Order: sequence, then structure tokens, then C-alpha cells
Amino acid sequence: MNIEEILDEIDELIDNSASVPFVQHKRVVDGERLRELINDVRLNMNQELKEAKEIERESQKILNNAKASAEDIVRRAEDRAEQLVSKERIVIEARKKAVDMITKAQNASKSIQQNAALSIAKMLNETEANYTKNLQNIKLVKSKISNTLKVSTNFNNNNPDNK
Repeated sequence: MNIEEILDEIDELIDNSASVPFVQHKRVVDGERLRELINDVRLNMNQELKEAKEIERESQKILNNAKASAEDIVRRAEDRAEQLVSKERIVIEARKKAVDMITKAQNASKSIQQNAALSIAKMLNETEANYTKNLQNIKLVKSKISNTLKVSTNFNNNNPDNK
């Protein structure tokens, strides 16, 4: 079960709980079940954090591959340029081609790195947005639970049958 489903189940637990007599907005909630659901949220948060870290590792791997690919392109361009320069008749042409190849390789490298960085930023922004939303939902549920507990405590303290 993911965090959204767990939070939906907490909402359902509250919606299906009995009202406190004479106080319609107060509910009696199964505390044990609610604690189980909160523990499930905690467990799922750990899993989602692991997934975010895996995305980060994969993104770093993409960047490293892009850099290695760019370095390989540059190295091959330099090797090719060196072969061309060694021939006396085409020295000038070889230098021109080598510069062009290096420039293209560097541009390709920059493009690959920029695209990888944009993909990583997008994935991290989406992950951050999900965590922010989940955190807000958790705070809302905690607030509802806290209010429920306060009302329950106030009801018990004000109930003359308890004294």
C-alpha cells in the first residue's frame, strides 16, 4: 500500500468512526488501527526515500556515462586529427577537420550533460513535490488526531460520571 492509499484509509477510519454523544464533530477512533496506519506511512516513506536515492544514483550514472562518452568522442577526434596531421600534403586540412571534430564533440558533450541535468532536476522536483504533498497530508492527519484527542480529554474531564 502506498502513502496515498494509507491516508485514504485513515480518512475512511475517521469517517466511519462513531460520533461522541452530543458533539457531532468529535469522533471515537480505533487507536490501535490508527497507529498501525501511521506506522505503515513511516515504512512507506522509507521506501519512497530509497526510490528517490535510486533515481539520484541513476541520474549520476547517466551523467557519468555522458561525460565518458564525450571524452571518448574527444579522444577519437584527437586521434583522428593526429593521423591527419602526420601526412605532409594535408596538414592544413587535417587541422581544420580536427578543430571541427573537437568543437562538435564538445558541443555534443555539453548538450548531453545539459539534457541529463534537466532530466535529473525534473525528477528531483517531482519527488520533492510528492514528499511535500505527503508531508502536508501527514500534518493534517496529525492535527485531526490531536484535535480528536483534545476533545476526548476535555469530554472525559467535563463528564460528571467520570468523577
